[in-house]
Amino acid sequence: MDTKAFRTLNYGLYIITAKNDELRAGCVVNTFAQVTSKPAQVSVAINKENVTCGVVQDSGAFEASVLTESATMELIGRFGFRTSTELDKFADTQYAVDELGIPYVTEHAAAHFCAKVVNRIDLGSHILFIGEVVDAEVLSGDAAMTYAYYHKVKGGKTPPKASSYEQPEEATESAEAAAPAAEPAATEGVRYGWKCLACGYVVEMDELPDDYTCPICMVGKEMFKRIEL
Repeated sequence: MDTKAFRTLNYGLYIITAKNDELRAGCVVNTFAQVTSKPAQVSVAINKENVTCGVVQDSGAFEASVLTESATMELIGRFGFRTSTELDKFADTQYAVDELGIPYVTEHAAAHFCAKVVNRIDLGSHILFIGEVVDAEVLSGDAAMTYAYYHKVKGGKTPPKASSYEQPEEATESAEAAAPAAEPAATEGVRYGWKCLACGYVVEMDELPDDYTCPICMVGKEMFKRIEL
């Protein structure tokens, strides 16, 4: 089977958030979609290993923020490559709270949807939640980001817990990053930096310390590639 065929499918990029008595959590997905109009229902598949998945199950409700093309890699990295049990993802994020008490991201968001879970399907690695929309609002007129835009324009990568993650491609990329690369010859007036192959974060620095970790997704130096700025 040619898994590249899946790349022809069109997706958006969304931040799913939820809250229970103990924790507010959020993660980035590309699997949010409308499934019916009357009643208005949506679906989202979330990896069981994501903290957000457990919080949605506990609370029975979730929010979905539609990210725009202006969304920063810092915002995407915060919700897509960090865990909610180790980081308060909302601390440095603009958000509002819906009528159910769920926080939802408002910065770089085109719209948001509040949904109550009415059904769930165990898909093995993921749980598919079906939710009835109880509130929705347009937040900006900016263009919504597609998954293709995230990869081709933003240079973003797919986290291992994502539904569209492809192990062979990511493993090859990691191996290439780990292999010592020839450093570009010094050129007057040229600036160099390092780009994280996991989340796309870029730091301007001649050399990375051996113990350097990405401030967004926390991967080590071996996952950075030297680039010309």
